[in-house]
Amino acid sequence: MAQKILFIEDESALQKSLGDLLREKGFEVISAVDGQTGLRLAKENLPDLILLDLILPRLHGLELLKKLKEDKNTKNIPVVILTNLENIKDVEKAIELGATAYLVKANYSLEEIAEKVKKTLEHES
Repeated sequence: MAQKILFIEDESALQKSLGDLLREKGFEVISAVDGQTGLRLAKENLPDLILLDLILPRLHGLELLKKLKEDKNTKNIPVVILTNLENIKDVEKAIELGATAYLVKANYSLEEIAEKVKKTLEHES
């Protein structure tokens, strides 16, 4: 069975290009374009991994991460932050809240992001 990834990202071009690449690699991808929808989908689908942008409409990524980690059903899902925020405070806060990894979009190609997702899932299982 394909591993499920919930990709919470409001930028539709990235949502499509990275989503397509992950599907090509055999993952099932569920997409959300805002924080509230992302939180609901995480609870409904219990994905194997969540790719999370921080700057999101309706619920900020760090707030979403906090809610996921407080919920017994979603707290053990690895969350990989994928954002353009390079501020060290954001990085520290995300890790402190329980993010598995923190990737700055500009520093990674789609291939590298997909590889990181794969490695994180292998490490978790």
